Amino acid sequence: MTLTDQATAPAAVQMLPAEQRHATELAFLAAYDEGPRPPGWALTPRAVVTFICGSDGEPLTLPGKRDDTGGLPDSLPITAKFIGERALVERCVVTLAGERGLLLVGEPGTAKSMLSELLSAAVCGTSALTVQGTAGTTEDAFRYGWNYALLLAQGPTRQALVDSPVLTAMRTGRVARVEEITRCLPEVQDALVSILSDRRVNVPELAGTDDDQVAATAGFTVIATANLRDRGVSEMSAALKRRFNFETVEPIADADAETTLVRRQATTAVQRAGAAYGVDDAVLDALVTVFRDLRSGRTAEGWDVERPGTVMSTAEAVQVAASLGLATAYLSGGDALDLVPGHLLGVVRKDDPADHERLLGYWDGAVRRRAADGSTLWRRLWDLREQVR
Repeated sequence: MTLTDQATAPAAVQMLPAEQRHATELAFLAAYDEGPRPPGWALTPRAVVTFICGSDGEPLTLPGKRDDTGGLPDSLPITAKFIGERALVERCVVTLAGERGLLLVGEPGTAKSMLSELLSAAVCGTSALTVQGTAGTTEDAFRYGWNYALLLAQGPTRQALVDSPVLTAMRTGRVARVEEITRCLPEVQDALVSILSDRRVNVPELAGTDDDQVAATAGFTVIATANLRDRGVSEMSAALKRRFNFETVEPIADADAETTLVRRQATTAVQRAGAAYGVDDAVLDALVTVFRDLRSGRTAEGWDVERPGTVMSTAEAVQVAASLGLATAYLSGGDALDLVPGHLLGVVRKDDPADHERLLGYWDGAVRRRAADGSTLWRRLWDLREQVR
């Protein structure tokens, strides 16, 4: 391939949206469960839960004999994409079926955004109608804006109107996503109050025309997310809170499930970079153990440890595990375990300088005690204490 060919070749996409990554499963579930669906839904509520929580490793089989399955397999196991309580997912689905707003809250890195994306993809077939909340987000992101070239040329017309993702969701009966809603200013947040109560948006600039009001189509609703630890967030008004059902997404409770998730996500990230994942399972187990100990402030053995101010989230554990995999694949020499202390320092130093001392205290406590109990791996980590200083 010449340099010219490389320049014109289509670039590989780093991350496909959920509706494309799992297109086969979504199409299969649409054919598998033909039960009643809420207006505008691509799948039944039961199929949405199965899509997110998986089929427990059991293959599902399409009902009856079908001459034309549209290229779908006759049977297919549905993978679990969210590690958490099935009851939580079921409550989320019921909320959306009632066309009520859903607010996912929790610590950073607990997969709130991923759950929002999966729910949107399964319910309406797209997760793209998204507003990213920031301090600079304006009311236009929830309502509408203007194509100023057309506005100057034509005046206020339907052609000059630029729909926000929320307005597009209203017109088409789909799910709109608002990420980090509490990072928006209160007056911007409150633009959602009338949208979620009246289910319409008035366009006074188009008064006297058929386009002066946009009414929500059946199926429209909003999924928002909010982190509990973010600094500089804006408290939601009581009126806006009443328009949402709140669901708290907790950190993964089961250590084995978290380790499996970290391994799977890190493996995918390294493979996307063009390499094979070669980090030993024992190293991953130790890494996840450190994150869980520091996150909870208590080890599995019952020893108390001082929690750092930064959030030791599963998402951060995935990033560290992926970095270990990339270093193993691309940089020769050394062992992945030797890199763990340095990467942990990179995580804990993000917020509070005192977290460095807390990590060192963890090494002098839990790591030392496990090493003294005879664990070869933890003895090696104890020998790396100088890297934490």
